Amino acid sequence: MDADIVIIGSGIGGASAAAALAPSGRRILILERGGHLPDTAHARDPVAIFRDGHYRPKETWLDGSGSAFNPGNYYYVGGNSKFYGAVMLRYRAEDFRPLRHLGGTTPGWPIAYEDLEPWYGRVEQLYQVRGALGDDPTEPAHSSPYPHPPVPDEPPIADLRSRLRRIGLNPSSLPLAVDLDLWLKRAATPWDAFPNASGGKLDAETGALADALRHPNVTLRTGTFVRGLEAGPDGRIAAVLVDGAEGPQRLTAPVVILAAGAVNSAALLLRSGLANSSDQVGRNFMNHNSSAVLAISPWRVNGSIYQKTLQLNDFYLTGGPDGTPLGNVQLLGRISAPILAAGGNLPMPLARLIARNAIDLYAMSEDLPSPDSRVTLSGDQIVLDWKRSNWEAHQALVARLRRELRRAGFPIVLAKAFDRRTPSHQCGTARMGRDPATSVVDTFGRSHDHPNLFITDASVLPTSAAVNPALTIAALALRSGHHILETETAA
Repeated sequence: MDADIVIIGSGIGGASAAAALAPSGRRILILERGGHLPDTAHARDPVAIFRDGHYRPKETWLDGSGSAFNPGNYYYVGGNSKFYGAVMLRYRAEDFRPLRHLGGTTPGWPIAYEDLEPWYGRVEQLYQVRGALGDDPTEPAHSSPYPHPPVPDEPPIADLRSRLRRIGLNPSSLPLAVDLDLWLKRAATPWDAFPNASGGKLDAETGALADALRHPNVTLRTGTFVRGLEAGPDGRIAAVLVDGAEGPQRLTAPVVILAAGAVNSAALLLRSGLANSSDQVGRNFMNHNSSAVLAISPWRVNGSIYQKTLQLNDFYLTGGPDGTPLGNVQLLGRISAPILAAGGNLPMPLARLIARNAIDLYAMSEDLPSPDSRVTLSGDQIVLDWKRSNWEAHQALVARLRRELRRAGFPIVLAKAFDRRTPSHQCGTARMGRDPATSVVDTFGRSHDHPNLFITDASVLPTSAAVNPALTIAALALRSGHHILETETAA
């Protein structure tokens, strides 16, 4: 045996599973196709990041019509979390139950919020989350406080918070996995969508993976692409097939954990012809309906550096037609003139004018699961046929946000939806469930078809909810790791 446990992927799901398993002493081998993200001048250069696409992968996928596009998923140690906004939000308790939306009713989860709540608290400790309780009326019950107070508002955001309160809304602090002093020590930039090359964010690499690698029984192997899995006659995964610096290899371990991300995990299973007796692998792909919303006041300058400290959930569970949910609103990282010029194809003078007086928000609505929204393969190429749902609810959220921002003193409000080039929390392609006929894994992430195969990334989420999924992915991964230690004997 090459290891007791092989983990495929070092993103939030793989790293968090490793952190749960590491204290057991079992030999854990983590496989990552990318390398460590280097700290160069590009890491804090908005032109290099947003205009030149310096960090975007050199690959294309196909959409549902067969057109090629660059997906914007990142391959580094730590995965996509190297670029995330460090938001660590719990799903609301209602998200685990069937919930009626404008676009249909969600199926609910096979577990309840209470089943995941203790693991949420453990993840908040592991990722040193900064937050506060008491201001958000939708916040579910916490059995433990946040380990640190919230990241402070900058003066223009403190003013926004006051304005929103004055019109009767309930702004609250975003729970963030950010060491602000360390982040700003490297350079005065936002962290949202900027690569974490210097440790200011607690991402999968600097949080859970660093914790796991403190144990001598844990090994990380970079530059290793997993091209397939093999199952033995007993149905158990017998080998992991990899290509790396040593050439093609066949690695073996009693337990295999797949955490390559919602699209790549599904593609690997489809390529291997495994875990799909339900015909659900790759199906139910979800990607949040998201828009950037710029609130502009000609009379006030936004001198913020990082900005991203506030959220609104007043319309999360209601606010739409017939009381239907609309979604979450949170601040984006500060959109500077170079970012705005790159994203909006604007001349720099106009971009500077808009950016100077704008506060940048992110409106996010739930995308509902559909078996026809899916990942498939065309030869070796990934096909992502995303069929957006619940769009009417998102349009209603943006319209409601426009009205409230104008009431709060921002006469000009601009909005632009994100497309498939900007991954907005991809999930759902190996859904969790109790029935093997309609799901891929059980409530602990164990494959219904292969008893020693676990999936611990966003693939297993039955619904997308309308909040950032990183905390939920990590909590499920910790829970799965604990279950593995309880049920799988060491080699």
